[in-house]
Amino acid sequence: MKQFDVRGMHCAACSARVEKAVNAVPGVESCAVSLLTNSMGVEGGDEKAIIAAVEKAGYAANVKGAQAKQEESALRDTETPKMKKRLWWSVGFLAVLMYLSMGHMLGLPLPHVFHQYPAALALSQMILAAIVMVINQKFFISGFQGIANRAPNMDTLVALGSGAAFVYSAAVLYQMLLQPEKAPELIHGLYFESAAMILTLITVGKMLEARSKGKTTSALQSLMRLAPKTACRVVDGKEETVPVDNVRPGDLIAVRPGEQIPVDGVILEGHTAVNEAALTGESIPVDKEAGSPVSAGTMNQEGYILFRAEKVGQDTALSGIIRMVEGAAATKAPIAKIADKVSGIFVPVVIGIALITIAVWLLLGKEIGFALARGISVLVISCPCALGLATPVAIMVGSGVGAKNCILFKTAVSLEETGKSHIVVLDKTGTLTTGTPVVTDMLPLNGESEESLLSLAAALEKKSEHPLAKAILAEAEKRCIAFPDTENFTALPGNGLTAELGGETLFGGKMAFMEQQVKVSPAVKKQANQLAQQGKTPLFFGKENALLGVIAVADTLKEDSADAVREMQGMGLKVVMLTGDNELTANAVGRQAGVDEVIAGVLPEGKEKAVRALKRQGKVIMVGDGVNDAPALTAADMGIAIGAGTDVALDAADVVLMKNRLTDVSAAIRLSRQVLKNIKQNLFWAFFYNVIGIPLAAGAFISLLGWEMNPMYGAAAMSLSSFFVVSNALRLNLVRIHDTSRDKKQKMPDPAPAIRRVMHLEGMMCGHCEATVKKALESVPGVREATVNHENGTALIELHFDVPDAALIAAVEKEEYPVLSVEKDE
Repeated sequence: MKQFDVRGMHCAACSARVEKAVNAVPGVESCAVSLLTNSMGVEGGDEKAIIAAVEKAGYAANVKGAQAKQEESALRDTETPKMKKRLWWSVGFLAVLMYLSMGHMLGLPLPHVFHQYPAALALSQMILAAIVMVINQKFFISGFQGIANRAPNMDTLVALGSGAAFVYSAAVLYQMLLQPEKAPELIHGLYFESAAMILTLITVGKMLEARSKGKTTSALQSLMRLAPKTACRVVDGKEETVPVDNVRPGDLIAVRPGEQIPVDGVILEGHTAVNEAALTGESIPVDKEAGSPVSAGTMNQEGYILFRAEKVGQDTALSGIIRMVEGAAATKAPIAKIADKVSGIFVPVVIGIALITIAVWLLLGKEIGFALARGISVLVISCPCALGLATPVAIMVGSGVGAKNCILFKTAVSLEETGKSHIVVLDKTGTLTTGTPVVTDMLPLNGESEESLLSLAAALEKKSEHPLAKAILAEAEKRCIAFPDTENFTALPGNGLTAELGGETLFGGKMAFMEQQVKVSPAVKKQANQLAQQGKTPLFFGKENALLGVIAVADTLKEDSADAVREMQGMGLKVVMLTGDNELTANAVGRQAGVDEVIAGVLPEGKEKAVRALKRQGKVIMVGDGVNDAPALTAADMGIAIGAGTDVALDAADVVLMKNRLTDVSAAIRLSRQVLKNIKQNLFWAFFYNVIGIPLAAGAFISLLGWEMNPMYGAAAMSLSSFFVVSNALRLNLVRIHDTSRDKKQKMPDPAPAIRRVMHLEGMMCGHCEATVKKALESVPGVREATVNHENGTALIELHFDVPDAALIAAVEKEEYPVLSVEKDE
């Protein structure tokens, strides 16, 4: 997606106009304009044609360079100070104007000359109103440029409302000069104070809005502040301080204790502890030595290090995180489409309503001043900005809250849709479990102690490359147990290991292999089977004519896995574990974790089919490591990559969790639900405000309830509406995304019809035959359940996903039961 800076946008109608213009450019597939960051993301199209389209629409644009420097100053709030200055000057002159126009109502004295010459009082009001209009000339310039470019915006409404009040009042003043005898009567028909008050109140609203919008990018600014501005480069043994932009891959960089690391790289010399909390959220410093990677924005806490720069500029992990947060703000959430459509036609419609309002009141016999006041009220109370800001401010704040908690949403769509999911699919290895096998149980036999058994097992496994061997070696090192070297080591693939130690042969491996070498008692077999049922792998070790013992190894659950599963279930989500492991191990892990369903024996290519099948039951989140789970992550409605650390550029995932913490999945869902709720609140307010406010301003309730709106009150309401929307979005900063106390269960949708097959077969004679066929069918990856009946020779097969008939037939015929046919069960 190409990124552009856009200048000259003032409200939602402006962004809608730019979006419409760019979408009309040949070759453009999609366009998303962010009013918050004054930026635009475009898929496809020619850059020059896109910029020309923006300029033709009355705005300016330029391409963000690929190596454009990400500056915190680009997001700094520069509007609020300007607004404050304008506001104070406006208030000063407005106070004098209000004293002259309404002071008599409060019994305040006026100079005698104004009583004697009412036209002089009117002229003074006009001069003061004109000064306020000049101070706030930006509204008129932008508003009338919008009309000239056939792209009216919110400033157009303000300019027309204030300008109409001023022109009408100037006409009354002219009449007072021509007919001095009517001046005392005509002076009450002036609206100079309304013209100035409208501009001042809108400026108040704009200032509050700008200030609040500045806070929405605080998370992004804090990320940008992490990046150091300079680096200490080492050239020919000499250190020199250079701007970080001048660092190139391959440069040598020195970092002292207490300094931030400027770019990504690999340590060449020294050892230290690095605080990576800013990137990964882990508060405990990580030990680093030669060969260890370091990331920009992290803090060197202890020793001097020299490292080689690997990734600089836009390629660092920190820049990747910043781009992801910016990217979420620069995309459109699906819920924003309605508001965008309304914003695009809002201003012309409001101008039309204002003209109709004036015409209707004139036809009803009201004076021009009364009719004009109603029309002006319609113009100044209408607020397209509240509609346009309802979604993007909530998306920006929500993305920032996620980033602070190491949860990165790539797009606005992912932030909205994550909370709408019904099913969470968890990969087992590395997601539910640690991904690293460890020793869990030891059963020493024949006089051996745990230490001697572990020493001999480690000696045998020392030369093995198997992951389970590493678990035994790690346990021996953890217990500081020494183990001797062996000779004539031999690995028998799929069976076991042999080696010689002190003239004796050592054996190690599965039970079937060990039974060929030594006698294994029924009691030991029973204990081994119990371990296997718990999802552990029992490894047997022995020497000539003696079984030394059994060591069980397992990939254990993460500490927070069971809690995370309970949290998801408490939110009304169905939790499914998907794994390529055998059913026995998978079911054991599934029971420990407390998942609702286990799908075992699925090869990597089969995971995608399993996810697609689950989508028939509702919207699916797939949680995996983002590498071997890429097809399944892509197939799901929402893919979440867990434990990404600083590798945030995982293309297959929609959401990236930098920590290896499963509770962050429920936190991401919780945050998404809160953002969606906030957006709905904002949209309700924006629509409700305009639906009620416009008829009220037009005078629709005068005959019914006697409600009549002064244009000044309309301007006040308009100025506060956008402020309300932005302030409501800022409440998301208070959301505690790990707090489960307010979780509500989401209703599951009606599931799509299950995938079923009916198999007709011959040869079954009894219940034993049924059990054999059932076991054969349920061993096929993708088969959920098989119900077999030997009396009518059928098997009803329920599938997780579409399984080829040939695989089902092959599994049954392998047990020597001829298959007659396989049909779909409608």
